[in-house]
Amino acid sequence: MPDLKLAFAVSDAFGPSGFEHDVADLIEKEAAAFSPKRDGMQNVYTSLPQNTGDRPIVMLDAHMDEVGFMIQSIMPNGLLKIVPLGGWVEHNIPAHTFLIKNVRGEMVRAVSTSKPPHFMSAAEKNAPLNIDSIYLDAGVCCKEDAVEILGLDLGLPVSPEVNCTYQEKTGLLMGKAFDCRLGCSGVIEVLRGLSSESLNVDVVGAFSTQEEVGLRGAKITSQRVKPALAICLEGTPADDTFMSKDEAQGALKKGVQIRFRDGSMVAHPGFVAFAKQVAEECGITHQCAVRTGGGTNGGAIHLSHYGIPTVVLGIPVRYAHTHYGYAAAADVDAAIELAKAMIRKLTPEVVEKLCPNV
Repeated sequence: MPDLKLAFAVSDAFGPSGFEHDVADLIEKEAAAFSPKRDGMQNVYTSLPQNTGDRPIVMLDAHMDEVGFMIQSIMPNGLLKIVPLGGWVEHNIPAHTFLIKNVRGEMVRAVSTSKPPHFMSAAEKNAPLNIDSIYLDAGVCCKEDAVEILGLDLGLPVSPEVNCTYQEKTGLLMGKAFDCRLGCSGVIEVLRGLSSESLNVDVVGAFSTQEEVGLRGAKITSQRVKPALAICLEGTPADDTFMSKDEAQGALKKGVQIRFRDGSMVAHPGFVAFAKQVAEECGITHQCAVRTGGGTNGGAIHLSHYGIPTVVLGIPVRYAHTHYGYAAAADVDAAIELAKAMIRKLTPEVVEKLCPNV
């Protein structure tokens, strides 16, 4: 069973792309035993205590940011015009609660607007939603109150308001930002699990920023760490509610997802085969996926330095990039266990085969 208290805290933390400070603070606290350091972009770096500095480095990656919004302007009636931070589907936005971090660092609650059907024409009811028609309502009636009373201004970050929960009877977590906060808590658990073991590689945990707006933080972490290999723990979109059982490649309770391809990366064949072999040898429940769309930090990492063999271990998440996601605790566990097992089995011979002349 994964550390649910840790998963709850990391999921609930406020941290849209570019505003990951609270998440970074929490990770530094939870990973205090691993000498956390932060760069100017708010990326957090951690290291196992037994690292020697003269061995190949394996970078464990997870991104701290979540999809959210930024206030673009305040209307005369107090409504807040917003622009997305990350990928949203417009019809998932209206009639939900959000949190805005105001100029004083306080959280202000707001509701995304939804025009009542009473005022909609037939054409409006049938027309696709556009982000330009959705505002946030912070419960004021004029711009002056929004600014003077609530401390709102343009450029402020917005995040879904959700608290993570766990249903023991079903084994499922429900919460926001599982993409990729479950990866963040997973990386911490991998570090904890390996902290007293003798390994053949050095291990660095990198918690990156701004993945949802272009894999930006990972471009920095991979350059700074210069790993020989990278393992990304990611909350990946589940497909088991709309694909047939035979076609689904991201099903809850079917284990960690080993990704062969997505829109940002064709995974290193040898490293993917190694991950699959280790999962089979260790009896770790897993599923394999070939994706045509989407992307992860692996897309940036595998192109950095001199080319870094990278594998993505996915934790399937239903309804990613919305307020509410479901994920199975068993799948989180499987991702953690596979990452640990892979690192344990990285002998000098395996590393040399995957990335010669490191």
